[in-house]
Amino acid sequence: MADNPEIRTDPAPPGSVVRTRYWHRLDDGRVQCDMCPRFCKLGEGQRGLCFVRACEGGEIVLTTYGRSSGFCIDPVEKKPLNHFLPGTAILSFGTAGCNLACKFCQNWDISKSREMDKLANLAKPEDIARAAEATGCRSVAFTYNDPVIFHEYAIDIAEACHERGIKAVAVTAGYVSPEPRVEFYRHMDAANVDLKAFTEEFYWNVTKGHLQPVLDTLVYLKHETDVWFEVTNLMIPGENDGEAEIEAMTEWMVEKLGPDVPIHFTAFHPDYKMTDKPNTPHDTLSRARRIALKNGLRYAYAGNVHDLGRGSTYCHVCGTRVIGRDWYQLSEYRLDATGCCTTCGTRCAGVFDGPPGRWGRRRERVDVSAVARRAGAS
Repeated sequence: MADNPEIRTDPAPPGSVVRTRYWHRLDDGRVQCDMCPRFCKLGEGQRGLCFVRACEGGEIVLTTYGRSSGFCIDPVEKKPLNHFLPGTAILSFGTAGCNLACKFCQNWDISKSREMDKLANLAKPEDIARAAEATGCRSVAFTYNDPVIFHEYAIDIAEACHERGIKAVAVTAGYVSPEPRVEFYRHMDAANVDLKAFTEEFYWNVTKGHLQPVLDTLVYLKHETDVWFEVTNLMIPGENDGEAEIEAMTEWMVEKLGPDVPIHFTAFHPDYKMTDKPNTPHDTLSRARRIALKNGLRYAYAGNVHDLGRGSTYCHVCGTRVIGRDWYQLSEYRLDATGCCTTCGTRCAGVFDGPPGRWGRRRERVDVSAVARRAGAS
């Protein structure tokens, strides 16, 4: 794939540059980054499209280790994960950069950042794990931008979290090469994969990526890991919301992933370089959900909208509303401690561990370093 390497003009903060594994030298003196299917070929001082992986000293380094664009505590349903420790709090953060170039990016101020001063928060992996534990978070989410590009930092955080019984969650576009994919997901407990469309044309024209590597990631997760994962499809009017495309995508999911992988159809709003499109009509989300259910998916949601009926979880056997859910807020809950319907005993697919959490829909900013210091002193 053609790449557009940039010359680095701003020095990385001290301690934030670490060596990496997934690259090789080329005959012309450049080095090729093998982290994702973009395969950026870089000369000394250049960085890849992702911004954070660069060529220094004849090798690829990560330049944002230990740096974050900020931390918030969210409901896990906001990731979105509807079948993973429902109602619990999750400590969320990102870094900078992204290995896709989506015209509609809704976190563009972070993912498209080219300024190191966006990464104002210094946080060691142990501090993040300690802060998650101290604030009652059951998990930590790598989100806002794709954790694939800060692979080494994400894995170290996941390991630190696991030592304290905290789960690791990747919110990702799934655009990663096979070898690093294996190592990355070995450390993840859950993921939400953003399947942006179901055509190669959309992926190339709108994201400057390709569809097949994302499908490969989904198949890998289902058949070669124990990672719980859910799929998100952001529906953009006139771009990826056609009935035939939703039919094809959901049929593929049932065939390749089975009926139990949840899908979230979410609403687009104009942003970044795609301000000429209208907001997604609610009816579009409802139609997509109907198609998914018709084609055999058991759990399909109209996400990020006010819709109790289409945002809740139902037992696929008896039809009981087992988890009432509206704007990330849980209402009724009719699953036992193991995730079985209390009406008919059928197990709901997912990761359930005792009663649901009570975090609700609130969002709180966190100074991880301060919380970690207090936790360490207690």
